[in-house]
Amino acid sequence: MGGDGSEREAALAELRKRLDDGRACAGLSVVQLVAQTKLSRTTIHTAFQAGGPVPSATTVAALADKLGLPVDQLLKLRRIAAGKGANTGPTHARNEGPGKHIGQWDPHDLEVHPATAATIVPGSGARSQRALPGYVYRAHDQVLAEAVRAVKEGHSRMLVLIGSSSTGKTRACWEAVQPLAAEGWRLWHPYDPTRAEAVLADIKRVVPRTVVWLNEAQHYLGDPQAGERIAAALHTLLTRPDRGPVLVLGTLWPEYADAYTVLPRPGEPDPHSRVRELLARRTLTVPDTFDQEAIHAAAVLSRSGDRFMAESLTRARAHGRVAQDLAGVPELLRRYEHGAPPVRALLEAAMDARRLGVGLRLPQAFLIEAATDYFTDHDWEQLAEDWAEAAFADLARPVHGKQAPLRRSSARPSRRMSGEPTRAVPSHPAAGSVFRLADYLELHGRASRRALCPPASFWHAAHAHLISPDDLRNLARAAEDRHRLQWAYHLRCRAADAGSPDALVDLMRMREVAGDREGAEALAHQAAGAGRPVALADLVLMREKAADWKGAEALAYRALDAGHPVALAALAQIREGAEEFKGRENAEDLYQQAADAGQLDAMYHLAQLREVRGVHETLVGREGTVDRESAEDLFLRAADAGHPGALDSVARMREEAGDRDGAEALARQAADAGHPDALYRMAWMREKAGDRESAEDLYRQTVDAGDPSALNDLMRMREEAGDREGAEALARRAAHAGDAYTLYRLAQMREEAGDRESAEDLYRQTADAGQLDAVDRILRMREQAGDREGAEALAHQAADAGYPGALVDLAQVRLAGDREGAEALARRAAHTGYPDAAAHLAQMREKAGDREGAERLFRLAADAGHPDALARLAWMREKAGDREGAERLYRRAADAGHPDALARRAWMREKAGDRESAEALVRRAADAGHPDALNRMAQMREKAGDREGAERLHRLPADAGEPRWYFFSRWPYGLDPDGSPTPPWA
Repeated sequence: MGGDGSEREAALAELRKRLDDGRACAGLSVVQLVAQTKLSRTTIHTAFQAGGPVPSATTVAALADKLGLPVDQLLKLRRIAAGKGANTGPTHARNEGPGKHIGQWDPHDLEVHPATAATIVPGSGARSQRALPGYVYRAHDQVLAEAVRAVKEGHSRMLVLIGSSSTGKTRACWEAVQPLAAEGWRLWHPYDPTRAEAVLADIKRVVPRTVVWLNEAQHYLGDPQAGERIAAALHTLLTRPDRGPVLVLGTLWPEYADAYTVLPRPGEPDPHSRVRELLARRTLTVPDTFDQEAIHAAAVLSRSGDRFMAESLTRARAHGRVAQDLAGVPELLRRYEHGAPPVRALLEAAMDARRLGVGLRLPQAFLIEAATDYFTDHDWEQLAEDWAEAAFADLARPVHGKQAPLRRSSARPSRRMSGEPTRAVPSHPAAGSVFRLADYLELHGRASRRALCPPASFWHAAHAHLISPDDLRNLARAAEDRHRLQWAYHLRCRAADAGSPDALVDLMRMREVAGDREGAEALAHQAAGAGRPVALADLVLMREKAADWKGAEALAYRALDAGHPVALAALAQIREGAEEFKGRENAEDLYQQAADAGQLDAMYHLAQLREVRGVHETLVGREGTVDRESAEDLFLRAADAGHPGALDSVARMREEAGDRDGAEALARQAADAGHPDALYRMAWMREKAGDRESAEDLYRQTVDAGDPSALNDLMRMREEAGDREGAEALARRAAHAGDAYTLYRLAQMREEAGDRESAEDLYRQTADAGQLDAVDRILRMREQAGDREGAEALAHQAADAGYPGALVDLAQVRLAGDREGAEALARRAAHTGYPDAAAHLAQMREKAGDREGAERLFRLAADAGHPDALARLAWMREKAGDREGAERLYRRAADAGHPDALARRAWMREKAGDRESAEALVRRAADAGHPDALNRMAQMREKAGDREGAERLHRLPADAGEPRWYFFSRWPYGLDPDGSPTPPWA
């Protein structure tokens, strides 16, 4: 036991003294502590009461967090006071992995927006603790709480909160992890030397009972070099039972989430495949506004003495943007919109830089030079000599929420040494002071300035002052999207000089399209030498596409001589199906040469060709054994060299040949190498062959190898075998592993079998696990059973819990028989923050021929800010002959960001004979970075029967690769920043 009675009494007295001193310094009453900690009044009163019992560890941890006190010290005093000794705390809290105890973190160091300024405690030099406003729990907090409960029960979880800037995402994560603080959980916030590097360096050291904090997750998952590797590492962390339980929390803006989760078009690269898989069913939307229930809770906090909430509600009660108000949004906007000309010029230059791809830290010299063309002539002549200095000082002044519109920033120096210590160098050695734009102003700029092309001074400043290859390359891509070809070229040259091999690839493509083949080839070889041999393959493809077959082959062989067989392999892949080159024969010879030079993919493709030929020869009665043996040998060579799919192919060949033991051994070997899909494919083949027992065993091995998706197959087999209890256990296990679809599929099977009661119970479990489609199934089941009242109650309950889509689901079910009721449900969904609701119903009305009803619903959706509804409504007005109304609506849709609206307006003007206005709108499309608008115009012409005009717009110069013929035909040398045609340049 920990000491005698006097020691315990002394420890308890010291604990109460520190808690009381902390409360006094924070200026919080017992009522405020009740509101902020969610502890009862009696619990808090007892904790401070002299002579009272020893408070619980949970109470001490919660109070320490709210009062900014060191939680470990207070918990140590609490253990002594309870007679448990100072060193009997949970062993899992020791520093055996990255991060530190949750209670040791200041939430502001985790990027929770501050509500007060940090100050220095007199005489100590230490930063004082900054109070947080009271917290209002909303629907998304329930989902976070369920994730926390799951990890406390031993199951790893991940949630990424999706929402706009300053909507409370990070604060919600902070509040969610507080119950874990009292249980000794750690929190790891990887950021040094960079966020992506920190994750890759230490994620293998993460121990169970750790929160992995990925605020602004685009810096991790969106990293161009490391994002996919980070996603794979997180997947491993979450799915390995021996690594858990862990809780991974992240935040993202909607635009980043959309970029990572959208499926690429056929033939396009897929840079975020692993990230998309990781985020599936692991995202949670945070609404922009407080609903009425949240406003009421905020008012309770206000009446309890929370001055931050009281002040915010005086401004934000009507529109519900309480979180943004607390973070300073209204003042940020006021400072921008009413700022002096130098303030606006610097902010607009910063907004344009961020929306076009420049990093967070903007060099001061770049901003000053970039801003010069943002002034009017009159304002420029009125500037004082020290205008920039005065404007930066003004912009550094904090607003409500203690955010500055444009604040000075600096990168943390790296403290990780490798080898001999080296002298630290600044991250921007040539940039001088750097500044960061406030998050909300960045988001505001993306929306309000999306259709504008920056002026000439912006591009000059970028070329002169930016040094990051990624920044320069991003701006070059933005310039090309806006048909500013000269700036795209020069910025790529700067990026290449700064060490970007990808910029060399981009330049190679530009040179090839411009007809400078010698220059293109030199750049391709230069890029290959810098680590991008794919440039040579791309150039071969471009020449092949232009029907320059001899040139393509000569280049491929020159690349092979230079040690880059990838170009030859690419040529082989094209010619494999080309009749001009006798198909596989010519391809096999090229594959063989590339494989002999060590190209893994070529070796693998050659093996596939040999296998296919062997199968074909056998089928037609010829001897094909030699080719199949040769194929297996090549697959094994590729596997030994590290090709991921080779062992799987050999295992499949062995299985087909009847060598089950050999096939299974190879599949296990592939799984051990990190490819459990080989075991999965083997299981599927066994099941297809009727060997259910062996198939089930292999599915289990697949799960054990780290692929929980096989649980769905196991569940299905158990259900088909009549083992309903086993099937449910497997489905729940899959749901705990993050795959709620398995539960959903089991529910479907029960529903199809007529067991509606069991199906509904399983659908409920599926919805609780995050598969919200299950709500729609329950609604349909209840409607079909005649329980309309129960269906509507469930839909409203789901909407109140944060899923207004349930109201839309029910509305769609009822539309055929109860249009008025369906419309009421859609309106309710729209009011709860789901503007798609009315648009969905409007489309259904339109298909049913009810144009008047459709237009009314499209207007409802448009009023809710839905740009697709605006465009659709404009089209209906155009079709009805109301050109003026249609164009007005198209203009609103374009301002809201709809990509087709500008093209549609241009088409209307051109059809009316106003080609000058049509061309001006096309230029606007270029300014907004939407050259695809011309492709849409071509589609419109084709639909209207103008095939010649459509073909002219569709036709591309050789290898241009994008639908920009109109721009190249009108302005072959590009446009200047002001929109005028660029004079000829080399």
